[in-house]
Amino acid sequence: MRHLAACILLTLLLVGCAAPADPDKAQESIQVIAMDTAMLITTYGERSSAAAYAAEDVIRDLEKQLSRTKEDSVVSQLNAAGRRMLVEGDLIPLLSSSGWFYELTSGAFDITVAPVVSAWGFTTDSFQVPSQEELHELLKLVDGSEVSVTPAYDDGEGTKATVRLGPGQSIDLGAIAKGYAANKVLEVFREYGLPRAKAELGGNVLVLGDRPDETPWRVGIQDPKRPDDPNGFIGVLELTDSFAVTSGGYQRYFEENGKRYHHIIDPSTGYPADSGLTSVTVVADCEMENGTMCDALSTALFIMGEEKALDFWRSGGVPDSNFELVLVTEDGRVLITEGLADRFVRDESSGYSYETIS
Repeated sequence: MRHLAACILLTLLLVGCAAPADPDKAQESIQVIAMDTAMLITTYGERSSAAAYAAEDVIRDLEKQLSRTKEDSVVSQLNAAGRRMLVEGDLIPLLSSSGWFYELTSGAFDITVAPVVSAWGFTTDSFQVPSQEELHELLKLVDGSEVSVTPAYDDGEGTKATVRLGPGQSIDLGAIAKGYAANKVLEVFREYGLPRAKAELGGNVLVLGDRPDETPWRVGIQDPKRPDDPNGFIGVLELTDSFAVTSGGYQRYFEENGKRYHHIIDPSTGYPADSGLTSVTVVADCEMENGTMCDALSTALFIMGEEKALDFWRSGGVPDSNFELVLVTEDGRVLITEGLADRFVRDESSGYSYETIS
């Protein structure tokens, strides 16, 4: 009996003297299937588990509001309402941002392209090539300037605003919602005081701080020619405290009669964008609403093409926000803007030529 008591006492003493866990190394990693994509959230710090699951809650709440493929979402209700609806929550700032990027990109970013996207079957995965006559009629509904949001007001039960769509219009936030979600996830990470974290929301990546070994996070940019190769990169970005968002025609597509049709629709033509680019990556630091910006621009600049995209970057196209680009072209070039030159590791065996843009 004395021997047992002594063993218990020794065990308690050893436990009491054990070094506390290093909060920078405590880690939680969870997978989330939401917004029609697989997401991975990795958190560090003493509150890593709580932060990861709080981030998941935020993402699922946004999906309930913003997903066009969920019949009971706020966006689906707005589309069904036809023209006018009182809304609240995250849809208000997101619609305001969408209108702003519509103006900044001269219509290349346009959430009212929804009926055209549906005609191609990308909403339901029932792929088809619509007739020119059908597209001609649907393009009459594509005009982001028709969407209006009244000044938001607080009625004591939350912020509300009235949203108006043009006759017959519907909206699709797929090109901006995950970027907005990344902003909200960053807020969670900071609220929980995490020293470092990473969130991969489809083609949207957020990195907070650096890696546990105090080196930058490594974010690979997929080679559009090798979309099914998990290690098929045209290069790797070395980033801290950054958003990085990639849009590419290789991410979702179908083939008919030997021709490939991807999901990034040009609002001016109704067809998949034929811009000479195969992917666009937009990178910005973790300030302001840069997750939303990177997501919107990755789509808009893909549609605009190489020359206009670089002109937009050179002109500082987004007031009070800095961003950098990696463009991959159909003719085998990788263009890296100068602000990323020392943070981009090239894959010289990829078969691409590389150029730093100033």
